[in-house]
Amino acid sequence: MSASRPMVGGKVYHLMAGPGDVAPYVLTPGDPDRVPRIAKYWNEARPVATHREYVTYTGKYRGAPISAVSTGIGGPAAAIAIEELLTLGAHTFIRVGTTGALQEWIRVGDVIINTGAVRFDGASNAYAMPEYPAVASYEVVLALVTAAEELNVRYHVGLAASTADFYVGQGRPGFNNYQPPWARDIVNTLSSMNVLNFEMEAATIYTIANVHGARAGGVMAAIANRKTNEFVPDAGVDDAIRVANEAVRILHEWDQIKQGLNLRYLTMNVIRQWIMKR
Repeated sequence: MSASRPMVGGKVYHLMAGPGDVAPYVLTPGDPDRVPRIAKYWNEARPVATHREYVTYTGKYRGAPISAVSTGIGGPAAAIAIEELLTLGAHTFIRVGTTGALQEWIRVGDVIINTGAVRFDGASNAYAMPEYPAVASYEVVLALVTAAEELNVRYHVGLAASTADFYVGQGRPGFNNYQPPWARDIVNTLSSMNVLNFEMEAATIYTIANVHGARAGGVMAAIANRKTNEFVPDAGVDDAIRVANEAVRILHEWDQIKQGLNLRYLTMNVIRQWIMKR
């Protein structure tokens, strides 16, 4: 057994999943309880493993092979999940998260499709220098937007800020109202830069995916608005889940057309053929 790439009984160490257990397309919620909630929309679903914060289901959704794997909270736990999923052959990751909006015009219950993330997550620094951008795959973003349009879900598209901490790191007072000077106005600072939302994992997932030539994107349910001080714990979560599942179906169909045309990237020709087949 190797300490540099630990395996247990042929399974990756943290997810406790082995070859064939994970689909190429993976939804990555933070919350383990969101995995069966995602899978209830699938045509086929089976639990694969539960270990620590990592819960894994695999199945099919409208003809597309699909998995859902919880990452737990924050960049370090998400980095472990993505590393092990890449080892198992996954190539497309969609974070399905909850988030706090940073713009007054975003309603609680809306969904946000993030094109990139400000790298306050910490974990991505292990992979790339600070100047390296955390950007989503344009194919994943387009699939998410297409899914939201088809489902008639109210959505917004733009940047997130991924933080390493939920309280002080997102401008909330910590214990005994502790708040360092640089965090006191972070909500207004990011809002003025047209950053749409706070969350905690997207920057890590996007950075690792780009480093390894994989695809990643994210759809978030705005359960809070930090500018209006509203909070509804489950608002929009099912909409985000439905959009993510549909995006996998769309990506799978696009990928099949690309393969048939011997194309590496999504082009207008692929989209035209996809529309004609529907």
